[in-house]
Amino acid sequence: MIYVTRREVFSAAHRIFIPGLTDEENFIRYGKCSNPNWHGHNYTLEVVVAGEIDKETGYVIDLNILKEIIKTNIIDKVDHKNLNTETDFMQGIIPSSENIAQAIWNVLADKIPAGKLYSVKLFETENNYFEVRGE
Repeated sequence: MIYVTRREVFSAAHRIFIPGLTDEENFIRYGKCSNPNWHGHNYTLEVVVAGEIDKETGYVIDLNILKEIIKTNIIDKVDHKNLNTETDFMQGIIPSSENIAQAIWNVLADKIPAGKLYSVKLFETENNYFEVRGE
């Protein structure tokens, strides 16, 4: 099994909050991540595809194709956007990094034409990352 990774970066704003709670209650639960005026991150996204090498092409997946799939389905929808209000696949979901990673997985899972989506890693900071695997 070979694992192929494509890395992309994007910047996005969000607010982690529960609409039924007051700003004070959300602050107690989520701290400054619940700022009513939003906050943002410079995210790094790693998408890993696993598979066998195709004897004809020598690839598990053509990285140019993977790059375009990620760009069209994810990066174009999240880069310099507000994840709460401007990103279709995050509507109605608390935009914690765990949920963002899961939502990205859900979007990409059936779009990989060769190999199989193995993992989505979302780095929120240099110290924190969140990973979804297709185990």
